[in-house]
Amino acid sequence: MERSYSSVLAEHLEKYRQMIFVAGPRQVGKTTLCTDLTLEYKYFNWDNQDHRALIIDGPGRIGEEIGLNQLQEEPRVVIFDEIHKYSKWKDFLKGFFDVYSARSKIIVTGSSRLDIFKRGGDSLMGRYFLYHLHPLSVREIIGPEFSGNEIQPPLPIDPQAFDSLYTFGGFPEPFLKANLRFSNRWKRLRQQQLFTEEIRDLTRVQEIHQIELLAEMLRNQTGQLTNYTNLANKVRVSVDTIRRWIRILESLYYCFTIQPWSGNVSRSLLKQPKIYLWDWTLIDDSGAKSENFAASHLLKAVHWWTDNGFGEYGLYFLRDKDKREVDFLVTRNQKPWFLVEVKTEQKKSISKDLFHFQKQISAPHAFQAVFSMDYVEANCFSTTVPTIVPLKTLLSQLV
Repeated sequence: MERSYSSVLAEHLEKYRQMIFVAGPRQVGKTTLCTDLTLEYKYFNWDNQDHRALIIDGPGRIGEEIGLNQLQEEPRVVIFDEIHKYSKWKDFLKGFFDVYSARSKIIVTGSSRLDIFKRGGDSLMGRYFLYHLHPLSVREIIGPEFSGNEIQPPLPIDPQAFDSLYTFGGFPEPFLKANLRFSNRWKRLRQQQLFTEEIRDLTRVQEIHQIELLAEMLRNQTGQLTNYTNLANKVRVSVDTIRRWIRILESLYYCFTIQPWSGNVSRSLLKQPKIYLWDWTLIDDSGAKSENFAASHLLKAVHWWTDNGFGEYGLYFLRDKDKREVDFLVTRNQKPWFLVEVKTEQKKSISKDLFHFQKQISAPHAFQAVFSMDYVEANCFSTTVPTIVPLKTLLSQLV
């Protein structure tokens, strides 16, 4: 199926000289997306032994292989897949870009986060734009076309498609198959690959079984406050080790962390984050699964808006020391934008905490989004007071 990212990346190839970095989970469709952008491309995969030998020989060897030292009518599209597994990948890409950027369009894909190296200094600064490829979402299933705005007009999603998305997840293959037995086998294989290949190949961690235990514990407490000390005691490692292992699981797209928002919040919670999974189908509890479903959609929107230059967006939650709490806060340019409290079933009353925090942080919009409510043909963002809305309607207005 056509992805919403296709038009964005095609526009990038046409207008910009910077490399395209496409980062996202394994089997989310990165390679298919990028190879479908053009009929003419050269593809190099680090996991291919022959391709690896060419890459190790250096940028000049790749340039010779694809004829970049010859006169040509149009720049050639070159795709490097999983090259982040090469210890010198940044130096390779910098050298290749500096020599061949006028004669090529470069796409780099990876199933480990291509943005984590920023912490140690970014030698590629100014040479790439990063795009986060997420699983399918409500809006993307409705249609791949978006308006040029952040918020889309509401559109209905086919009920069967929504049920398949919630049941089988947003990874393209199990979603399109919509078969429970296939989905179970697919998830088991993906988990095996994550813990026996990705962690082994990309880290020096030897305690694979203990990381698997940690992952299982995180799965069972999705959306709850993360207590590092309790996790450390149960896994029998230090708190620092737990923190490091969670960062590894984040970098491999098993989970993502949401921090508490403290700006303008009196007696706010400052340290304990919440953790959600990239694959919400791993969660058994219906309430936690619905919340994770919403969290995944909000994170995708935040990444999409930031990657496409609308501004700087963030995803947080709100909780204070009096235990008042709202599930999610989306910020725009470091300012509160809208609040979302997720409910599985419809209730007549709106959470008092939603009123409390909207007033305190002056967020323009506040929604109590109900999973079980039917779609309503109305713009959620037309209201500025806390409002009960169908989760289907709200998510149809994102990306």
